[in-house]
Amino acid sequence: MTLSAATSSVPELSPADQRIVKRALSLLEKHLREPGAAFTSTHAVRDWLCLQMAGLEREIFQVMYLDNQHCLLECETLFTGTLNHTEVHPREVLKAALRHNAAAVIIAHNHPSGTTDISQADRHVTGRLKSALAMVDIRLLDHLVVGNEVVSFAERGWL
Repeated sequence: MTLSAATSSVPELSPADQRIVKRALSLLEKHLREPGAAFTSTHAVRDWLCLQMAGLEREIFQVMYLDNQHCLLECETLFTGTLNHTEVHPREVLKAALRHNAAAVIIAHNHPSGTTDISQADRHVTGRLKSALAMVDIRLLDHLVVGNEVVSFAERGWL
């Protein structure tokens, strides 16, 4: 069976069904991420990011700003890119972290293709961000890449 034949058998959702799915995702997100609760495990962060980034057509770069107890202060998309690239500027990440008075951050970006191959550019920008944030005592806890699976730089020993 070809891909087009497989996808043509999937019914298109009506606008009403799309609203139901969006509402269900919103409720699931609320259940996974109560305001002020701490991100104490990579698993919780993975679930949160999968909900945020699943199905996006363009690559985005998100920053989760955390307090000293790793409670979420804010999560924002700082950069939006193309199908396979997002330009990340450490200066802008640092400015935003200071604006939110963050003690720590978790960064994440998605790969719309679904692959989670980590490029040298991904590793390089992570190192630059870690150094820039460390100069003002903000900890970079992890960099996660979301595709068909989620890859954690911290779990791989790259931070």
